[in-house]
Amino acid sequence: MLFKEYRSVFVEQLSPLYDEKEVESFFYIVLECFHQLKRIDLALNPDLEMDSLQLLRWESVVIELKKQKPIQYILGETEFYGLSFLVNENTLIPRPETEELVDLIIKENQNQSSEIKIIDIGTGSGCIAISLAKNLPNARVSAIDVSEKALLTATKNAEINQVKVNFILKNILETDDLAEQFDVIVSNPPYVRMLEKAEIKANVLEYEPHLALFVDDNDALLFYRKIAQLAQKNLTQKGKLYFEINQYLGKETVGLLENLGFKNVRLIQDVYGNDRMISCELNTETEH
Repeated sequence: MLFKEYRSVFVEQLSPLYDEKEVESFFYIVLECFHQLKRIDLALNPDLEMDSLQLLRWESVVIELKKQKPIQYILGETEFYGLSFLVNENTLIPRPETEELVDLIIKENQNQSSEIKIIDIGTGSGCIAISLAKNLPNARVSAIDVSEKALLTATKNAEINQVKVNFILKNILETDDLAEQFDVIVSNPPYVRMLEKAEIKANVLEYEPHLALFVDDNDALLFYRKIAQLAQKNLTQKGKLYFEINQYLGKETVGLLENLGFKNVRLIQDVYGNDRMISCELNTETEH
């Protein structure tokens, strides 16, 4: 069968579940993953054929997509900040909003002439830590996660992307000290409240790790408070704390940080206009 013919079959099978643009994006993601071909390659070679074994492989993807399994988990990989990452049921799928957080940190720290020490708390696939290590040559990067399986994936991702990251198995909620001083502390912690479950798509709810997604409605800022308290002890005097946040709790998170004595607390919107990131610094005039 010609690839261009199968494309119509692929779209027809999945269009009842997904909108057409999404199905098209799935098609070209699989095309690149399975055959290292891009959209332009198909346009320039309209007579490209797939054999029966290749067709079976594509059909297995369709079966999984019909179950609403995320395409990234089906293929076992995704792209983040121009790098390739393995992902599985033990790691969240990296999101474009998190790329914006990484981009902000790189832009604000790329002109450092001396070594910069960074720690990523709740690293998952390692996407934040590895992207920072790759793009900040002077960075010495550490990363913490509570999941041993997530750290195994993150370690493989560091190898794939040829960077050195010090991965640490640790429950941040049971940690009283990070043991050394850091110039940058960054975290994209669990921040989705149970009451927001109705907004979450089935493919996220059924497949992505709830441990990395959800917090109790009654204490939605639990991780932010704990990490900010650790930052009070373990951030260097000119260091910065960066968070990805729940878009509905921007003002509350800013208030929490200001009440803990942080200064220059900035609430930053993502490309969609949602409150998505915060950066702040220690107030060195207060006790540190």
